[in-house]
Amino acid sequence: MVPEEPRIYADANIPAGLVASMRQRLHWDVLFVLEHPDLRRARDIQHFRLARQLQRTLLTLDHDYLDDRLFPPEEGAGVIVMQVPYARALEPLIARLDAGLFRVPGAVLPLEGRKLLADMDWSPAVTTPLS
Repeated sequence: MVPEEPRIYADANIPAGLVASMRQRLHWDVLFVLEHPDLRRARDIQHFRLARQLQRTLLTLDHDYLDDRLFPPEEGAGVIVMQVPYARALEPLIARLDAGLFRVPGAVLPLEGRKLLADMDWSPAVTTPLS
């Protein structure tokens, strides 16, 4: 059985070029906040809740989402906070996330109720979710 397309909620700090790559190269179903005028200026907690409501993994560069007091993992559909020193590192990281998290059987919401801090060295074999 082929896994479903990953359903992603990309917040405002994800580069538009990366969103295009996720859609075109990886065939992810991406809701990109900047393409929705009503979401552009929403608060982080609204994005967190809407990602859950829409059953989408929240993808961000914003470390604020790692605060479990403000964003309780059990109330989320899953959060991936990417941490890279330069923008060129995002695309290879996304490719590893695709293969290691989203392209496995039953991976509709692979991080539901959990968070992941993914850096340039992230690998599904050596890294476990934060919560």
